[in-house]
Amino acid sequence: MKIGKYSIGCGDRFAQEASAQLKAYEKIAGDGINVIPVWNKSNREHEIIGTEPSSVRDAAATAVREAGWPGEWYVDADHINLGTVDRFIKPSDFFTLDVADGIGGSVDEVEIDSFLNNHANLVDHHLDIPGISEPFVIDTEIAQAITRNYLPAVKDAGMIYRHILDSKGEGNFIPEISMDETDTPQGPAELLLILAAIADEGIPVQTIAPRFSGRFNKGVEYVGDPKVFAIEFEADLMVLRYAAEALGLPENLKLSVHSGSDKFAIYPEINGLLKKHDAGLHLKTAGTTWLEEIIGLAESGGAGLDLAKTVYTEAYRQKEALCAPYAEVINIDYAKLPETGVVAGWSSEEYVRALRHDASDELYNIDLRQLIHVGYKVAAEMGDVFLEALTEHRESVARNITYNLYERHIKPLFR
Repeated sequence: MKIGKYSIGCGDRFAQEASAQLKAYEKIAGDGINVIPVWNKSNREHEIIGTEPSSVRDAAATAVREAGWPGEWYVDADHINLGTVDRFIKPSDFFTLDVADGIGGSVDEVEIDSFLNNHANLVDHHLDIPGISEPFVIDTEIAQAITRNYLPAVKDAGMIYRHILDSKGEGNFIPEISMDETDTPQGPAELLLILAAIADEGIPVQTIAPRFSGRFNKGVEYVGDPKVFAIEFEADLMVLRYAAEALGLPENLKLSVHSGSDKFAIYPEINGLLKKHDAGLHLKTAGTTWLEEIIGLAESGGAGLDLAKTVYTEAYRQKEALCAPYAEVINIDYAKLPETGVVAGWSSEEYVRALRHDASDELYNIDLRQLIHVGYKVAAEMGDVFLEALTEHRESVARNITYNLYERHIKPLFR
């Protein structure tokens, strides 16, 4: 099983939007560009909503069958570890091995020495990596520090991979390794040694998600200098290409950009570099589908708008509890959240403009958007009331989801 060049992970918290999402991939296919859908939903989201991973595959398979989708598609066991992977093994064929928690873990000094001896050609040598203008040297002290920090995480990935392998069999799933949910960015030197450790573990990794510099908050814009990001991204592309050949990793190994959701500011940089180097990409859009559901409901007016207002009211009331699990990836100023009484008086247009990610709109509220992003538990507690509202207002909801995924994510990245 080998994933193609371009792929986008699309979350669907309530497993209601697979058809609307697939229409976005059909539209880009109509433009002559193949982008592969990868439906994902994390263990945390399943726990909060009360669903099973099989529901993601069921929804995706139905959408694919009804649309007659002829291309690849996958279901991602999103951000799993050894303690959570088992419930995902049967319905998933793409596994994001999230080992960020293992960074900085304990490791025997003998293992560090053994690793560096095995890869002596990468240490204290001028490495001429095609596409990187200046040779760089990873001196022994730096290499030891990098290995000490990241080898435990890669060994965790090895254990998870082999556990999945025992059940799925070789070649029957796509392994991705994620190290993005950590505070410290990984530069080209770190990435190269991480890839060497991955090769030693025998993991045929096809995508890897490092931590880039800047801040990637959920549901809102990238915080940082896009030009600095571009320098890092290009160097990482070159390291992956070099590592695939030098370390015997899969030739289709590609970068994955995970964190955050609406990374619009860096899409032009990514687009240009993918074309420049004829490189592949995997990207996750995280919870944007859920936000577009609320936008679609609010846009519908009447009962849909009332439900969207109720979601905000309850999210505001529970804001501390809802935000706590996402503290590292949101940045909400509670003082800038509108009072619930104010929102109760909003028109459809006012609600939509406050929530929709359009930085040029004076009504756009970045704090409200982040709160709604993490507030999907409120909708889950509504049960059938919320799901029936999605059905009742299907046209508006689906239109917003397809437009957002195609026009604001897929097209800027790949056209």
